[in-house]
Amino acid sequence: MTMIESGRLIDSSPDTTVNVREAFGLDQDFSVPAFSQPSEHVPAIDHDYRFDHDTTLAILAGFAHNRRVMIQGYHGTGKSTHIEQVAARLKWPCIRINLDSHISRIDLVGKDAIVLKDGQQITEFKEGMLPWALQHAMALVFDEYDAGRPDVMFVIQRVLEVEGKLTLLDQNRVITPHPFFRLFSTTNTIGLGDTTGLYHGTQQINQGQMDRWNIVTTLNYLEHSAETDIVLGKAKSYSETDAGRRTISNMVSVADLTRKGFVNGDVSVVMSPRTVLTWAQNAEIFGDVGFGFRVSFLNKCDELERPIVAEYYQRCMGEDLGDASKGITLQSV
Repeated sequence: MTMIESGRLIDSSPDTTVNVREAFGLDQDFSVPAFSQPSEHVPAIDHDYRFDHDTTLAILAGFAHNRRVMIQGYHGTGKSTHIEQVAARLKWPCIRINLDSHISRIDLVGKDAIVLKDGQQITEFKEGMLPWALQHAMALVFDEYDAGRPDVMFVIQRVLEVEGKLTLLDQNRVITPHPFFRLFSTTNTIGLGDTTGLYHGTQQINQGQMDRWNIVTTLNYLEHSAETDIVLGKAKSYSETDAGRRTISNMVSVADLTRKGFVNGDVSVVMSPRTVLTWAQNAEIFGDVGFGFRVSFLNKCDELERPIVAEYYQRCMGEDLGDASKGITLQSV
């Protein structure tokens, strides 16, 4: 069992196994190491979550065989959540770090800090998240991996090898990874930079580093029926009537058209499943599907593209978007 002692995580290795057929519904007969008891770092289980077959297999291989797994895909496809939900069912501690431009090498590795001990101020090295996680049975997820700064990426490159040790030069110390430390990443691009203009701030990843990722899988948007079921599972009031279920299905159809339009170069903003759910929730709040669409998605679009998006709405919802700002009444919470 895992516990916190003197501010430090004291953990044991996995002490049980999970059958992937029973836990994830995969047509596979093998077991993955797991923990019998959860710790505070284990994500909560989302019972409505739908697992993608190939992505789930890739993540499970990462946990079972210490493979470095990268998941690529558009925003809102559930890349990070997918890793967390696998970890949740394995009761495997999991933490996420978003590699935005503000994360520096010092943030990741650690730095000297002035602390008070026995009434005296002394300088003491404070470990960053990477060396801390390396020393525990922990799944570390780097979100927005292709947006990381070069100095950060070269630090990460040191630990990408299965036996990758981290050298803390300032401490004359070499950290050997815990046998059950696991490393994952999520990216919008595939390490070649942003060729679409959709993901500003992403960078090219040098091929020496890309080669160190043992498994690279792509997570696409779900099939129409699966995405509809997920949104209905989250916005349960719509599932109570046939009209509500049709409304959600039509909302997902609008999202499908934005994705096809993006691929064809007609629009530059894509509706993710997260946006569809937000639209459904906002439509409940305002009591108006059209106004909910405006504030959830349409207002994020370029003005020149709004007529195209409004046409998507009209084709799927069976009504003109019109002036949806009239006659709005807030629903009671």
